[in-house]
Amino acid sequence: MDAKFKGRWILVVEDQPLVALHLADTLMKAGASVLSAPTLQEGLRLAEHPQLSAAILDFVLGQQDCVPLCVRLTERRIPFVIHTGYAEVPAACHVGLIVPKPATPGTLLGALAQVLA
Repeated sequence: MDAKFKGRWILVVEDQPLVALHLADTLMKAGASVLSAPTLQEGLRLAEHPQLSAAILDFVLGQQDCVPLCVRLTERRIPFVIHTGYAEVPAACHVGLIVPKPATPGTLLGALAQVLA
């Protein structure tokens, strides 16, 4: 368990089930509570969680990108990490820390700790 994540609510928005499961497991082992969404719509719904601390977002979710989610999290002042295989992401998502895919869970935890600091 990591003190940085204890008591934190982290949103994971990822459309690849195995990646999402692995990330959620890693975060829970670090002490975080995890909300998980496979779609943009579900991610937007969960982004309204009153205790949300931060998020890890896959940039492309099926046929959509996560720009609306970046905008909403920024409005709520909730820090986020973009986990993406794309070289360029729109300016609306530059508020978040961009971590190229593939990344180890440890790398993502480090990035998350950085945006939470």
